[in-house]
Amino acid sequence: MWEHQSLFRVSAQLFAEGVFNLLDRNLKPEVFLLGLASAKEPDEPQAVVIEPTNHRYPSSEFTEVKVRAATLESAEGPREVVYHLHPTDQDRFEKQRWYELLRQATELTLAEMPPEPMPRVSFCSLPVSFNGYMVLVVLQLSSEAYHGYYALPDKIVARANSLLAAAVQEFLQDCARALRESDSDDAHPVLDRDYNEMLRAAGRRFMLRAAAGTYGLYDACNGVAALRHEGDEGIGLMIVARRHHPAVVPVLTLETPITLRDHRSIRKLLELSEDNTALITDATHVFGLGYLVEETHPNYEPLFMVHFTKHYSWELTHADHIMMKVVSNAPRLPQGRVDAANFAHAARQQWPDLRDTGTAYLWQLTQEASTQSNGTILVISAGAAQEAQRLTRQCFRVAPRLMTPAIMRLVTNIDGAVLVDQNGICHAIGVILDGLATAKGDSSRGSRYNSALRYVESSQYPVLAVVVSEDGLIDLLPPVS
Repeated sequence: MWEHQSLFRVSAQLFAEGVFNLLDRNLKPEVFLLGLASAKEPDEPQAVVIEPTNHRYPSSEFTEVKVRAATLESAEGPREVVYHLHPTDQDRFEKQRWYELLRQATELTLAEMPPEPMPRVSFCSLPVSFNGYMVLVVLQLSSEAYHGYYALPDKIVARANSLLAAAVQEFLQDCARALRESDSDDAHPVLDRDYNEMLRAAGRRFMLRAAAGTYGLYDACNGVAALRHEGDEGIGLMIVARRHHPAVVPVLTLETPITLRDHRSIRKLLELSEDNTALITDATHVFGLGYLVEETHPNYEPLFMVHFTKHYSWELTHADHIMMKVVSNAPRLPQGRVDAANFAHAARQQWPDLRDTGTAYLWQLTQEASTQSNGTILVISAGAAQEAQRLTRQCFRVAPRLMTPAIMRLVTNIDGAVLVDQNGICHAIGVILDGLATAKGDSSRGSRYNSALRYVESSQYPVLAVVVSEDGLIDLLPPVS
C-alpha cells in the first residue's frame, strides 16, 4: 500500500501494548492493517492487502467486504433524506456513511472467522483513503479479558459503554488521524501520544455516558478530589441524576444550585454526605442532598455514582459495579482481589512440583496480604533464605518460621515486603527490594509497584510477588502468561 506500512503497523502495535497494558496485561492487544483497493475488483491481485503479509488471516477472507457493506446499506431500507446546502457537504456525508458500513462489514467478517486458541474480540477504525486504498486499522483483544469487565447495556451505540470501550475508540481514532495526516509515501504516520493522556481522554469520553452528554464532569471530579477541607481528605458520595428523578429521595434542596466548576464549594458540601446519603448532581450543578431508593422499590433504577475515596482518588460506579478508578488523574480499570485460579496457575509456572495443598496455603497468605489498606508486598521466592541474607542491611531478618494469616496481618503493617519461600516459611519482613531498571516499568504507578517489578525481573530464583497498592490496585508479578 505504501513504503512505510510495516513501520506504521509496528508503531501501532507498540502503542496498543503501552496503552492497554496499563489497563490489563491480560488483554494482549494485537494490531494489523487491512487495505481495500478502491479501484480494483475483488479477484484482482492486490485488491486486498494485509499488513503484516504473513498474518494468520488470508487476504481472500476479506474480498467480499465491500459487497457485504453494500448489502448492509440495502438492509437499512429507506432512510431520511438529508439536504446539504453545499455539494461537498453531501459528498462528505455519503462518504462517511459508506466508510461506516465498511467498518461494520469488516467487524462482522472478523467475528465469523474460525475459532482460535485464544478467542479475540475485534474492533476496526473507520477507513482512511490512502494511496488508492481504504485502510482500516484492526485492533484485537483477548475476548475473555475484555468481557470480564462490567459494561453498560448498549442502548446508545455512539457512546462508550465502559472505560475499556472508550480506550478502544480513542486508540482507533488516533491511528486513523495519524494516517490522515500522512498523505504521501515520504511521510511517516506518527503515533506519539502519551499513554496516560490517551487514557485520560478515554475517561472523559466514558464520563459523557454518565453525564448524558454533558461535558466537564470528569474534570470536575478531579478538581474536587484534589482539594482538602480543613485538612481532611475528600471522602464522600455523589449521585449523577437528572432533577426530580423518581429513584432519588430528596433530603435537602439548595435554593441556589452550585455549579460543578465551583470545586471548593462542592468539596465543602461533600462533608454532608454520609452512608447512602449523597450530593445530587445533574452533571452541571449540585442541587441538593438525597439517597437512592432500595432495589425493591418500583421506582428503582441503577444510577451512576461518584465515590470520592481519598485525596486525588475517586471511583465511578453503576449498579454497585466499579467501572473506573481515577488516581491522580490516571483512569484505570477496577482491580479486585487476586483471582484464585490465576494465582494457582502463576504458582505452578514458578514451581511445577508444588503440591495443591502448598498452593492453597500460599493463596491464604495472599488473600490476607491483599486486605492491607495501606499497601504491601508479599514476595514468594525459592531463594528466600539466601535473599534475606543478601538484603540483611535493608530488612528485618527473622528466625525461619511458618507464616500464618494472623501473623501476615501484623507484619504487613510496616513498610517493606514480606519475604517467604514457596513452602510458606518467612525469612524477613520490612524488606526494601532492589533490582535493575526494566523497560516494563510504569511511571504512572508508585515506587512499591516499580520496585517489586525490578526485583522480580532481576531475580535469579523462581519468584512470585503480590503487590497491593494504596490506591487499591492489586498486581501479580510476573503476570500470568
